[in-house]
Amino acid sequence: MPRADYDLVTIGSGAAALAAAIRAADLGARVAIIERGTLGGTCVNVGCIPSKRLLAASEAYRRAGDHPFTGAGTRQSGLDMGALVAGKDRIVADLRARKYADLAARYGFEVIGGSARFTSPETVAVDGREVGGGHFLVATGAAPWTPAIPGLAHAGHLTSTTALELTELPESLVVVGGNYVGLELGQLFANLGARVTIVEALPRLAPGEEPEISAAIAAVLADQGVEVLTGAHAVRAEAGAPKALLARVDGVERRLVAQEILVATGRRPVLDGLGLEAAGVERDERGGLVLDPELRTTNPRVFAAGDVTGAPQFVYVAAAQGTLAADNALAGAGQRMDDTALPRVTFTDPAIAAVGLTEGDATLAGHRVEVRVLDLAEVPRAIVAGDTRGLVKLVAERETGRLLGAHVIAHGAGDVIQAAVYAVKLGLTVREVADTWAPYLTMAEALKLTAQTFTREVAQLSCCAA
Repeated sequence: MPRADYDLVTIGSGAAALAAAIRAADLGARVAIIERGTLGGTCVNVGCIPSKRLLAASEAYRRAGDHPFTGAGTRQSGLDMGALVAGKDRIVADLRARKYADLAARYGFEVIGGSARFTSPETVAVDGREVGGGHFLVATGAAPWTPAIPGLAHAGHLTSTTALELTELPESLVVVGGNYVGLELGQLFANLGARVTIVEALPRLAPGEEPEISAAIAAVLADQGVEVLTGAHAVRAEAGAPKALLARVDGVERRLVAQEILVATGRRPVLDGLGLEAAGVERDERGGLVLDPELRTTNPRVFAAGDVTGAPQFVYVAAAQGTLAADNALAGAGQRMDDTALPRVTFTDPAIAAVGLTEGDATLAGHRVEVRVLDLAEVPRAIVAGDTRGLVKLVAERETGRLLGAHVIAHGAGDVIQAAVYAVKLGLTVREVADTWAPYLTMAEALKLTAQTFTREVAQLSCCAA
């Protein structure tokens, strides 16, 4: 066997890498973490944590000037973007220290700063230092991807990373991309008072969600003054003050003028510069890693986990993959990921959350389905909170009543969906969901109420009837 300085070497230091390193330490392994940038990866530094912190701040600001409660005054005393960003940076620094740097020190991982490049199937070079590993984990994450829009490079644009560093609020913003990142950041800036236009190439916003969800979030944004253009294809960008994006909508070219252009068209795995060929690690026709179901590359020493794998780009998926990869690499566990009941959340207001199959996907999979949609106007919690924007949609197998999917747009939808995760994972029927206790005057009760609609008319029940 060649020399191995460590049993496991992670390339990257985000959620996947730390989860793998901790599992490796539990197995008694020697671990090194290589990071060329800032310790902690995407989520804590430029993704989940900073974006949700600023989203929460923007929602508080909007509600300070506009809420549904007659008799309770409103007051917005001013906006200081620099102070908001500084507060975000403090949260990021604290979590990066406590959840990454301190943990690495506690477990005894060596953190090696620099860019890693494979020099053989069992070694990498890190800025001139050779590091040997029994196994490697490629956990280099993903980076914002920008489509080839003529003139965009010259005009300049924001990404999901740079938008979170702005210390001055742009008066106007064109957001290219109407999926979860574009929706979250578009609403964030709209909450703070910017004039926002969202441009989506597909026929509807949130194209992976149910059509009813897409229509609901489009209505919410329209009420907030956000212009939404779907089926809109960016033609070119123009530099200037202000800038402009030309988009073709229904065969007509629109010129959208704004102070800033934000491109939120997804993220792509970061693989360049790793010297994968020297390690015998192959890439597929689209440039992604060739992986087996156990997250092993074509080099049996090298595994991958997290956003770099092309899996759903959620931090909890990355962490689960990291743990699984470490078990498979060091203990020969032979485990595979099971994403049957994988939830997803878009942190708009109201939030969007889902688990399981959409109606369309269930039908394509060969299921005969029965669906129910409940408007939040029938949910007591939404009524007393003065916010009935949203709905719940349940997709069930017609013959058995087994819950195949749950889809929610509501304030707190991300918390509501957890009960549906259990129901989908455990194969509960909608009757069993309807017969399960749900605390009154919670948004979670909406799942029970929607399940009840499979057998009765909820509008004809008392507000607290079982």
